[in-house]
Amino acid sequence: MSTPPSPQGPYGPPNPYGQQPAAPGPYGQPPAYGGAPYGQPQQTPYGAQAPYGPPPQGQPPYGQPPYGQPPYGQPPYGQPWGAPLPPPPPKRRLGLVLGIVGSVLVLLVVAVVSLAVIGGSDKGFPEARYKLTLPKTLLDGKYRFAQDMSGTLGKQIEAESGAWNARDLKATVGRYDVGGGQTKGSLIISGMYGRFKDTAASREGMMKGAGEAESASVAVAPKDYDLPGADTTITCEVVVQEQLGNKLTYPICAWADGNTGASVAEVSAQTVTQKAEDVDMEAAARTTLKVREEMRQPI
Repeated sequence: MSTPPSPQGPYGPPNPYGQQPAAPGPYGQPPAYGGAPYGQPQQTPYGAQAPYGPPPQGQPPYGQPPYGQPPYGQPPYGQPWGAPLPPPPPKRRLGLVLGIVGSVLVLLVVAVVSLAVIGGSDKGFPEARYKLTLPKTLLDGKYRFAQDMSGTLGKQIEAESGAWNARDLKATVGRYDVGGGQTKGSLIISGMYGRFKDTAASREGMMKGAGEAESASVAVAPKDYDLPGADTTITCEVVVQEQLGNKLTYPICAWADGNTGASVAEVSAQTVTQKAEDVDMEAAARTTLKVREEMRQPI
């Protein structure tokens, strides 16, 4: 009777986990199981050798990029390819808005100076019954009062304005911010009160003055709006203004009645980047009419 084969293989007892051991390599080399030779570090997928055991404290796991860098093959900042970059930080956004507001304010000052330089006779001036004020809020509380420039830019307007179609001029210049925060948007008003005539010519003068201001041009021609319930006409246009290499696009609206006249612009870092043809001038006219209702008060 023949002896049954031994459960042991030619190289010793069987593998306790049911796997066959690899055959020894030639000439006494370690088994060819795909790993590194005994006692030598393994090769990582990126060609770097990683020793056995965990990496030193403070280093990322082997085969991963250094801390603070994106994973291999991924775009920076955790953004997927094609996604928009994050918005600029608050300081940068504030600087942008401050630049916008400053540019718009200069343009409105030029426009209002043109309010009272249209030629005309010395007859037909109305009685002074209304003035322009700067209330604490405008547009039903959306905008909060931020700055009164009547004593500085206002005095400049009064000094530069002609008196051919106006009498007893007083300038009112102010800035309002959304919720008191200038980064969210601003409403800028530059106007005068006194006694005016030739109001249609005055509105025309303000539109022309804005379009002729330095670095500005008219992108959409002036248009008159006679809104329901209004006792005066609102004229609006869209201007494009160069500022620090950027093109700012926004509507300017104006009114002129027997006692008051002003130019109004509503701006933010978002709205000034719109296309001229996309500007809703009628909405801007309604905003201007509402501003007039809240600023114009009996003397």
